[in-house]
Amino acid sequence: MCRRCLTVVILLLGFTLALSREFKKPEQALLQIYKKAQLEVKKIVLSQEQVQEVQRLSGVRIDKKEVSWYIVKKGSQTIAYGFVDTHVVRTRTEVVLYTITPEGKLDVVEVLAFNEPLEYMSEDQWLKLFAGKQLNKDPLKLKRDIPNITGATLTARAITDNARKVLALWQVLFGR
Repeated sequence: MCRRCLTVVILLLGFTLALSREFKKPEQALLQIYKKAQLEVKKIVLSQEQVQEVQRLSGVRIDKKEVSWYIVKKGSQTIAYGFVDTHVVRTRTEVVLYTITPEGKLDVVEVLAFNEPLEYMSEDQWLKLFAGKQLNKDPLKLKRDIPNITGATLTARAITDNARKVLALWQVLFGR
């Protein structure tokens, strides 16, 4: 009887580990995306006017005035900007890395941590749909230019809404 219980526990543990996903630190992810690049961290405290402008542009509420950006460089040239956004999906947090080109286009969107059940996590193929999107040229709205994820609507909405927020932050802080 005890052997069967132990066998079931081992099988369940193995199944759970097989479903889990290994997540990266932002620096790791950025250096995998932009090979041989240098990273610089820029901490910025937003003014009240900047917060209001980001909220107006994105339609998303800003909770923190202090933000950190990764400036990705090759030599002296900036090749990308990275922002790590932590937000609640349903009841638990998700951490997403958004990278933006110097022209203000989303480049890569990657989930760095996901604390909801894994069946609600977005797939890499879906995340690739954000590449090339811009704040002032694309609606970046779920069910308009970004398709919903069946069974994971809250995840899809969180990633999409926060993509607009990150693009608005970039525009206010670095855009021309």
